[in-house]
Amino acid sequence: MFNRKGTSLSSRGITWGLCILLLYTSSLSCFANFSQAKELVYKIKEGLPSGTLIGSVGSDLYLDLSLDPPVLFNLPQKKLSDQYVSLNSTTGELFTSGNEIDRETLCPDASEHNQGCVLSLDVFVLPQRYFQLVKVKILVEDVNDNRPRFPTGEIRVSVPENTRVNARFAVEQSATDPDLGFHGVQTYWLVSDFGVFALDVEENEGGELTPFLIVTNELDRERQGEYVTDIIAEDGGSPPLLGTATLRIIITDVNDNCPQFAESQVNVTLYGNTTKGAHLSRLHAFDPDQGANAVISYAYSERVPRETRALFHLDRVTGVIKLAGQINTVTGKIYKLTVLANGPGCIPAVAMVTVHVIRVASGPPVIMPRYIAAEKDGVVTMKESEPPLSPIAFFTVKNTDQRGQRTECLLEGSGPFRLSPYKLFKNEYLLETTEPLDYEQRQDYELTIVARNPKGLDIKAFVKILVLDENDNAPVFKQALYEVSVEENNPPNTFLTRLQATDQDSEGRGEVIYLLGSDAPSIFLLDRLTGVLTVSTSLDREEKQTYRFMVRAVDRGTPRRESIATVVITVQDRNDNSPRFINKDFTFFVPENFPGFGEIGVLSVTDADAGENGWVALSILNGSDVFVIDTGRGALRARTPLDREQQGTYYLWIEAVDGGEPALSCVTMVTVLLLDVNDNPPVVLFPQSNQSYMLVLPSTLPGTSITEVYAVDKDTGMNAVIAYSIVKRKGGEPGSFDIDPDTGNITLKRELSDRGLYSLLVKVSDHGQPEPLHSTVLVNLFVNETVSNESYIQSLLTREAEIQIEEKPWYVGKLTERPGREELYPCQPVLIALSVTCLGLLSIVITLTAYICCKKLKKHQMKRLEVEIPLKMNGDSQEVGRKLMEISNI
Repeated sequence: MFNRKGTSLSSRGITWGLCILLLYTSSLSCFANFSQAKELVYKIKEGLPSGTLIGSVGSDLYLDLSLDPPVLFNLPQKKLSDQYVSLNSTTGELFTSGNEIDRETLCPDASEHNQGCVLSLDVFVLPQRYFQLVKVKILVEDVNDNRPRFPTGEIRVSVPENTRVNARFAVEQSATDPDLGFHGVQTYWLVSDFGVFALDVEENEGGELTPFLIVTNELDRERQGEYVTDIIAEDGGSPPLLGTATLRIIITDVNDNCPQFAESQVNVTLYGNTTKGAHLSRLHAFDPDQGANAVISYAYSERVPRETRALFHLDRVTGVIKLAGQINTVTGKIYKLTVLANGPGCIPAVAMVTVHVIRVASGPPVIMPRYIAAEKDGVVTMKESEPPLSPIAFFTVKNTDQRGQRTECLLEGSGPFRLSPYKLFKNEYLLETTEPLDYEQRQDYELTIVARNPKGLDIKAFVKILVLDENDNAPVFKQALYEVSVEENNPPNTFLTRLQATDQDSEGRGEVIYLLGSDAPSIFLLDRLTGVLTVSTSLDREEKQTYRFMVRAVDRGTPRRESIATVVITVQDRNDNSPRFINKDFTFFVPENFPGFGEIGVLSVTDADAGENGWVALSILNGSDVFVIDTGRGALRARTPLDREQQGTYYLWIEAVDGGEPALSCVTMVTVLLLDVNDNPPVVLFPQSNQSYMLVLPSTLPGTSITEVYAVDKDTGMNAVIAYSIVKRKGGEPGSFDIDPDTGNITLKRELSDRGLYSLLVKVSDHGQPEPLHSTVLVNLFVNETVSNESYIQSLLTREAEIQIEEKPWYVGKLTERPGREELYPCQPVLIALSVTCLGLLSIVITLTAYICCKKLKKHQMKRLEVEIPLKMNGDSQEVGRKLMEISNI
């Protein structure tokens, strides 16, 4: 009892232990599966369309998708990366979603030196019993979908005019391209170098490219102070993409010029009673330099006495000399003023001003201006749009001489102005314009109003007029017609030309933007600022050879003005089209015996290219010994007449080669089928000779086939259909034999009562058109029980040869008329006489020979069964001699 109980407890413990162990190991296995994660890596290119297959998780993990319950796939949580992919829950296939994957947006900091751009996903394989955690990494590869871009539309580079040749200036505002590696910026180039610049590219340690402007010739700012061109950045894609910016090269001034006076000798007349502050003269000095290097200051020479300097004030900036003190009104005097024009680092320019003081008894007139136009500090501003006769100022002239003498008022200076007395008042003068002002022709005018009394005393008033610019000029294209040639199959974004237009207006009114006309195809792009014209796609000359459209140049003034130009783009041909035959293959039907070098047919071939690229030469690859082809028209000809019976079909390969470099070609097959012409008469194969014969037993029953005439015709169709007919007969009873017109089979029509030689002249004719051809043959039938005397038969055949058998050539046409019975059998009387004689002799000896004949009866019957002698025939015509009974050949 105890032992059994202990045994039972022991077994239960073992059972529970196994269960616990099984549960423990099962849980560890579950946790092991959960903790085990697999990783899949896929590579895709950016910009793929929605629905593109990325990869299949189920297939790549070799999962059995036919299990029950089925395997399911799930994305556990929504991440940023989940927006770009979608997962099929039953197959585990990953697809691109509606959000396009842009590598530059997704991974803006990625570069080719780090791990790149990666989309990371967690995929759960469900349900629990199949559970797996799959780490999916999607490597997004870069494509060339971004063009290089400069940080600004205009890049300015300053170059001193004294820069030595081969000096280098870095273009710091280089282009950037978000694409990686070879798809990034690879080179730079200038649209125009003006013969004085070149562009080089240097790569730093970080792999960045910097363009350097190189001076290749001497510069002179005074000759040309600015160069404007386009700098192009090109990436390494296929096709490459381009970025464009305006490069403005400013030649900075160097003080290589000194001031110079416009007049080195100036004479001034001054009356003794001239009031203080009167304007005596203005000196003009100029310096071609720019900026600080062109600043001019005026000063008296140290040789001018201090008292004279105090009397005549010199403005250091403007060069204006004014009367600063009171002069002696009684005595005249001459003052010599030496004026220096000083520039930075220059030897001063010298001008001599001579002032003549004239003694007067009374003072000069006085001029009192009153301005109508806008004025400030003696400077009048007027718009260039002001109409003619626009008033500028009134001038009132007062004479200090109280005796009322008339005063003369004059205008000095050039320009469209006039000074005229005002009709309503005395000593009032009106200054006005005579013509419209034009800012583009002249921006300022300096006028002098001179009042002079009868005594010769005068005084001057100076007026400066500044013309204000208005938007009165439309941009003007450098060319009214731009003709551009570009080869077809060009890469996209190919540079075509740069449009240039100028506007004489100033400031924003003179800035030009470029626009395409409404008739311009959408494939052309025009940079608004630089005027660079490009084509966004590859051109095909065969599709369109010439593009013609308008372009507009518009300024920024108010109101805006514009002008137009015409652009004509001619697409030049490249040998990109091989010749093409109109048909895939050609079949020509030609009657045989066609005359040599007659035209069999024309092979039409085209080539969409132009010029030499579209010139096509034809040649025969096989059969050139029989045929020749005309390259100009493509006409196929035979060198000699062709015989269908020798060869009925010709297969030719014709090659068409264009004149391009490299040459392109195509091949077509030409089949020449010769049509039959009835040029061959039937040829009789059996019987082989007119001297052959056949033994026919007299006991042969009517309807028995005796023999047949066998003939062939080398022609085809109806030209080879043969008809047989008997045209002449000799021997025996007429109509004993007949011939089948279709088969040539000769049959016995009636019982044979006469022995001897029967001769039948058989005509073998075809059904050709326009006239059938024929041949004749003599069929000899020897009617007898046996051939006992061949020499006799031979003599009969020799005599039969005298029968007029048609022996004319086949081309003569037809047989002669059938002769009469007497002509066919000229020996008939002789034969009758011989027959009567033989019958008499036979009746005499018949009794004597009766006994002998009875004994030899059996022997005689055996002789009737003699073997037939075959007629000699060709080896391949032996079958024709069927049903022959006994044939003997001579």
